[in-house]
Amino acid sequence: MIKETKVIELEAVTIRFSGDSGDGMQLTGTLFSDATALSGNDISTFPDYPSEIRAPQGTVGGVSGFQVHFGNRKVHTPGDKAHVLVAMNPAAIKANVKFLDPSATIIYDIDSFTERNFKKAKFKTDDPFEELKLEDYRKIAVPITSLTKEALVDYDMDNKAILRSKNMFALGLVSWIFNRPLKLIEDALRGKFGKNQQVLDSNIHVLHTGYNYGMNMQHTTPQYIIPAADIDKGIYRNINGNMATAWGLLAAAEKAGVELLLGSYPITPATDILQALSARKDLGVKTIQAEDEIAGICSAIGASFAGNLGVTTTSGPGLALKSEAINLAVMSELPLVVVNVQRGGPSTGLPTKTEQSDLLQALWGRNGESPLVVLAASSPSDCFEYAFMASKIALERMTPVLLLTDGFLGNGSEPWRIPAMADMPSITPRIAKDTESFKAYRRPDDTLAREWAYPGMEGFEHRIGGLEKDEAGNVSHDPANHQLMCEIRAQKVASVIDLVPDLETYGCPEGDVLIVGWGGTYGHLVSAARDLCAEGKKVGHAHFNYINPLPANTADVFSRYKKIIVCELNLGQFATYLRSKYPQFTYYQHNKVQGLPFSVGEIMESVTKLLEE
Repeated sequence: MIKETKVIELEAVTIRFSGDSGDGMQLTGTLFSDATALSGNDISTFPDYPSEIRAPQGTVGGVSGFQVHFGNRKVHTPGDKAHVLVAMNPAAIKANVKFLDPSATIIYDIDSFTERNFKKAKFKTDDPFEELKLEDYRKIAVPITSLTKEALVDYDMDNKAILRSKNMFALGLVSWIFNRPLKLIEDALRGKFGKNQQVLDSNIHVLHTGYNYGMNMQHTTPQYIIPAADIDKGIYRNINGNMATAWGLLAAAEKAGVELLLGSYPITPATDILQALSARKDLGVKTIQAEDEIAGICSAIGASFAGNLGVTTTSGPGLALKSEAINLAVMSELPLVVVNVQRGGPSTGLPTKTEQSDLLQALWGRNGESPLVVLAASSPSDCFEYAFMASKIALERMTPVLLLTDGFLGNGSEPWRIPAMADMPSITPRIAKDTESFKAYRRPDDTLAREWAYPGMEGFEHRIGGLEKDEAGNVSHDPANHQLMCEIRAQKVASVIDLVPDLETYGCPEGDVLIVGWGGTYGHLVSAARDLCAEGKKVGHAHFNYINPLPANTADVFSRYKKIIVCELNLGQFATYLRSKYPQFTYYQHNKVQGLPFSVGEIMESVTKLLEE
């Protein structure tokens, strides 16, 4: 008699895949996430991996994880706690105890539970679950390693190659439990391994073996269904923040009718933007992998001088090295986009972890009076929008623009509705047209933007450089002119406020507490505000994407709430900035510098305490 599978419908679930950095957990999570997004669920992901290329196997420090939260409604975060943990070894369980929901199910490779691996993970006993107080959790032991070997016994592969397929067994098993279609995963595998037939065939075979094992273990676990989300019609794809940034730059160059050049030096976690754009020679993109950060930005500045959209990408340490060249772009007033995908610092810091600690560097990290337009993206998909807007502002206002994203956004992914180019805002570069009236630093209108003339434009020859100049571009050492030019450059950045939309609030339009954030903390803060409002608390949420200049109605929004709490992944940089701009308000702070994003629960707890004071 065949036992009928028990099927349970859920609104949302969070799964965490975890194992050694060589176990393929990032690929496993990515494939599962892509299949889930294509199945119609809204998702949010959080790749979490060590900074070492290959950390010691079996150790807690070498554990790599990938968390995905998906459901049938809008999903803003990768989830505070995992409902399911897939653990490939004992160290993965130890490293992820703090991320487990109290009702979590742990699926683990029983073959890896050996005395040797217990010692590597520094367990004191041979019972990790008792030692970690996980006796009451639901645990499913699966011989993943031995079943993978058995599945590939007829394949002409060595043991090392066979074990690389363990992640596909786990993926197949979880795909059965959560009713994910294998065809979508198979198509992705063909795209990745299509040039190596044996690797492709073995991975697909093990994928199906894991799926079939799930069908045979119906007595152990039910099957779960998460209905598709009700989302707007359109063409969607799953996209991470770095890819969205690259595509936003591409769209801006096309809309403006100029060529795109990216000059960069590889640095985690920004390198993927360089890789993505280097693959688009078919769209006329030029990329330079420079010998260092300074050469990277200088090549981009040269491209801007020559009539291109010049872009450079980096992370915190690289932004520090680029500071003098950014000054050159400020002083020469050239259209340049600088993308900073923030990571833990200072110095090399935490290369694979997220942080928001480059804000003050972005605003003021240069010598002299050197103002910049600063934007910040708040989700993986809207990295596209703000890369586009950064380019629009740079090209139309003849000023460098600095776009802040972070490791959480750059590596994380979510479904993105692909826009039609016809629906994107126009971009009209400030190209000089009248040879008779042209002067390099003449400012024809209230935006104070100069005209853009580049080599090859007959009649528009001019001087440009890194020294102070007069209206014609001639070098000037006149004290009064220097003050005038400093003031003009500051006023030019301030005038960009006419492109900045008003600050909007979520939740109560006025009330007891306003949760304020900026950049990549958006999902956690808006979720906390939503849940607090559901509890009847008078809480609002305001999130900043335009940092310099700030939205014109900022003070008006702040005045509607009794208390303001600024939440950011640093020790209070945005709060410090707001105090300098709007000193009439009192700002409470919730800060976190652990290389991890916020959890919704910790924000709710902090706001609740503030309400009770």
